Amino acid sequence: MATIHFLNVKQGDCSVISHNSDRVTVIDVCNAKPPDEQTEKLAEALLGRIRGNFQQKRHPVNPISYLQDHSIDSIFRYIQTHPDMDHMDGIEALFDEFSPINFWDTDNMKEMDDSSWENSPYNEDDWLFYKNLRDTKPDSAPRRLALLAGAKGQYWNMEDGGSFGGDGLQILAPTQELIDSANETDQDYNDCSYVILYKTGGNRIIFGGDSHDDTWEHILENYRDDVDNIDLLIAPHHGRDSGRSYEFLDTLNPTLTFFGNARSEHLAYSAWRNRGLSYITNNQANCMVVDASETPMALYVTYENFARKVNSATFYSNTFKAWYVGSITEDLI
Repeated sequence: MATIHFLNVKQGDCSVISHNSDRVTVIDVCNAKPPDEQTEKLAEALLGRIRGNFQQKRHPVNPISYLQDHSIDSIFRYIQTHPDMDHMDGIEALFDEFSPINFWDTDNMKEMDDSSWENSPYNEDDWLFYKNLRDTKPDSAPRRLALLAGAKGQYWNMEDGGSFGGDGLQILAPTQELIDSANETDQDYNDCSYVILYKTGGNRIIFGGDSHDDTWEHILENYRDDVDNIDLLIAPHHGRDSGRSYEFLDTLNPTLTFFGNARSEHLAYSAWRNRGLSYITNNQANCMVVDASETPMALYVTYENFARKVNSATFYSNTFKAWYVGSITEDLI
């Protein structure tokens, strides 16, 4: 059963796809730690308005514990969208626990000096672990793949006979030009980020990484027909404003968008509201779970109060370990 999990992991990113093939894809990681190190417990937060503050960013989950709770014991592919620490916080612990077979990365040349760790909430060991995978390019597991827009291959988007299929992952970005530009400036690596279009059962979902304006210019020029009127968008850069253009939303016109965590004044609410587009944040719903085997897809969330505020007839699903909100349609939120 195709299922998408968008985890509440502090001000970072972590998405999980359980494919129809039973393979599992993890896209980025944050707040991962060995389960015995996790001391935070989920607690009841204040009940607010649907567009209010449900304070769920105070109650992040540990992706390792989350995967284990959902009976996931292996990762087929791990995708590092780009080399920012809020997208690889706990990568070493995740790899130690699940031993991903494939590791998607970009040929970036980012470096971090000792000053980078002063007052940092992140662990330098995670950076060194990632950097070793990037720079040594191991032939054995995890097999490192530095894929570019349009890449085709068995398992991720091709069947044995050469037709589109596999796990339905279409790579929209980066291009070599975007990677070269990021390496030349050596400051902002957002525009060398992976952007993934996931197609399953007639549904289209985009995982935006931290993609910025140049990336979306490329996507709209080359993949406009693939990305118009999509069903679900995992917002680029967690939904932060970031001083960017949001004209790409006019084409994507997503039925629903998931935002990560950030201070409310830093989130680009107006870009969605001005276009009449619906969104849900981790701070409202905690983790979001999407049953992508249905059309329209069905949304579940792990915070009961939010589910009940949206849908008074909500119920708890033992399959998804979350509360039912409704079908992802234009009038859901």
